[in-house]
Amino acid sequence: MKESLKAVLALGGNAISPKGEVDTIANQFSHTRNSLFATKYLIDQGYDLIITHGNGPQVGNALLRTELTVDQVPILPLGYCVANVAGGMGYMIQQSLQNMLKKEKIHKDVVTLITQVVVEKNDPEIFNPTKFIGQRYNQEDAKQLSKQFDWTIKKTSDGDYRRIVPSPKPISIIESESITKLVNEGKIVITLGGGGIPVYVMENGDLEGCDAVIDKDLASSILAQEIGARYLLIITDVENVYINFGQKDQKPIYRITSSEIEKYKKEGHFAKGTMGPKINAGLNFISNGGESVLITSIENIQNALKGKAGTIITNNK
Repeated sequence: MKESLKAVLALGGNAISPKGEVDTIANQFSHTRNSLFATKYLIDQGYDLIITHGNGPQVGNALLRTELTVDQVPILPLGYCVANVAGGMGYMIQQSLQNMLKKEKIHKDVVTLITQVVVEKNDPEIFNPTKFIGQRYNQEDAKQLSKQFDWTIKKTSDGDYRRIVPSPKPISIIESESITKLVNEGKIVITLGGGGIPVYVMENGDLEGCDAVIDKDLASSILAQEIGARYLLIITDVENVYINFGQKDQKPIYRITSSEIEKYKKEGHFAKGTMGPKINAGLNFISNGGESVLITSIENIQNALKGKAGTIITNNK
């Protein structure tokens, strides 16, 4: 039996819907195809792939559609929008992968799985939400929407207003056993769209969805642990993790242990809204038995896997 090389590849939603571009489905398909070119290299190297992905821009568009049609159809809950978009993006990634595999004469099945993620009903985020989502509004529209839909809307640092929702900590993945079985059968699995759909486990054991969003990278690290993956690959929009990022003396990190990067984290080098969650996800994975974490951009993933780019976080052994 061959050695397992399970790897979770976490794609960012912005890789499929770049800022400043008209977000048509045709454009999304084009960027999806471009974002997957490195998967052939991973397959050739013997990796068993699990692909997760963000969906921030896409869910923002879905929410806008529900706002604009509220006088014609009932508004959709956030959890339903996350599930809906996960299905659509899964379809794009799945079809793009199938076409690429066919062209390269690689015989592998590709499966998309809608995924539910357990969160604590009393997570502090539920009562003190911090995650901005959706469109930007002026103060007058914000007041109207807050009253109409019972939304929490707050002023951003830019001076406009956005809806704010909870982002509770992911505890476990409901479908992790199914994902493991599919991967062990040799299938490529696309899952955890947008970090997965947050659910509570009720006292009677039933699942109940909630209006919240899950951090995709942290959820990916939980999934990687539960399925026994050795590697977590986090794709972002920069080639490396940096210390003193954005300053004249910024310095890229190439290879680092978890204890060393923990020290930089405590010194405040990684912003909460950008690189911080990725570092937290990586540290969570390493501290729970993961072998290594790679953080880089999609353009550099092949070179990064060869040790020529990106940031690799390893355990302290």
